[in-house]
Amino acid sequence: MRRFRDCAAPCEMRKQAMNADIAEQRFIALDTVRGVAVMGILLLNIIGFSMPEAAYINPRAYGGATGADLWVYLVNFVLFDGKMRGLFSFLFGASLVLVTERAEAKGENPARVHYSRMLWLLVFGLAHLWLVWWGDILAHYALVGAIAFFFRDKPVASLVRIGIGLLVLETLLMCGIPMGVLALQQNWANASAAEMAKALVEFEKAFGVPPAAYIADQLALFRGSYEAILRDRFGHHVLSPLGMLSFSGPETLGYMLLGMASLKSGLLTGAWERKRYWKWMLVCFAIAIPAYVAIAAYMVRENFSVFATGLGVMTASVPFRPLMILAWACLILLLMRPGGALTTRIAAAGRMAFSNYLFTSLICTTLFYGYGLGLYGHLSRWQVYLVVLAIWALMLLWSKPWLERFRFGPLEWLWRSLARLRLQPIRGGAIG
Repeated sequence: MRRFRDCAAPCEMRKQAMNADIAEQRFIALDTVRGVAVMGILLLNIIGFSMPEAAYINPRAYGGATGADLWVYLVNFVLFDGKMRGLFSFLFGASLVLVTERAEAKGENPARVHYSRMLWLLVFGLAHLWLVWWGDILAHYALVGAIAFFFRDKPVASLVRIGIGLLVLETLLMCGIPMGVLALQQNWANASAAEMAKALVEFEKAFGVPPAAYIADQLALFRGSYEAILRDRFGHHVLSPLGMLSFSGPETLGYMLLGMASLKSGLLTGAWERKRYWKWMLVCFAIAIPAYVAIAAYMVRENFSVFATGLGVMTASVPFRPLMILAWACLILLLMRPGGALTTRIAAAGRMAFSNYLFTSLICTTLFYGYGLGLYGHLSRWQVYLVVLAIWALMLLWSKPWLERFRFGPLEWLWRSLARLRLQPIRGGAIG
């Protein structure tokens, strides 16, 4: 019996060490994918920081639509637009499952833990939206995350079916944009010329080429004082999370559920065999990239008309976006090298994604808005990506050294402390 106990103890230790290694591998995979996502989101957000809002959708609106500027827009549209945000949504859903499972394992109430986190995320998001930048996504995630909680225990097949159903619903909702433009252009409602022109101008502001006076007003506003920008933000964006919930809530919830399924199936944890990742990556890219290229070619042929852009960017791309997201996740995990210098730094940036996301907004608004360096509208589309490269370098340079000294990123620590209603220990490196 004694010999059995002597043998069992080392076996149990080896088992624990093996489980720890598996858990560490899982978190490195998740953090690496999250790191790429938080860096990739800036590829599109940078346009919202540096130019009038319409430039995000339509290159003819501002920033250049020829030469290098056009190619930058097209590459982003085909490879990154919506895909990095979707990947981030996948990770949000996966994290929801991990957090609630950890709470249950500790004997805590998973609902209380989750909704405390979502409440404070909403507070952070609204502060970000109202005080820093109009393009906040955190408040939207908090509202959708409150709904996603009820799906966390469903099996993989159910999560996939519901997620696909939500994306079909999103596609149908987005059909209203090109149909609305077409209805106005054909005057199906027999509206007066003045009414029709006014409605078309609103579509042009969102998806086409806004009037020169509108662009001039935007440039003057964001090159002006913080007080003027704040006043405009409270005038136009106070309730935007509710509008965003109805506009893109089904898509975001669908991605969160697919993220839960990806975690439970082992996709996001790096548990699949490499050949399986290769298969999914190649199949998804082979379907989605040609579709995106065809949509891009159509918009170029139509000279980015308001109808073509609304149809291409907002509607036709929705069914193919989840395939691109899955392909990106597979590619990242195939390229990931645990222990490698670049992987370690990207994973650290992902572990501090909350801090990096909000600090990026502070840096960019300071660079571009009038109360900072006032670069708003002064750089062309391709030139703003020099700023992106510089911010990426900052993320990779500061995240790893911080986590070698502290357990959490600064805002992750604050969020965790507020959600738990007590200061959390922060000293002691999370990596290294």
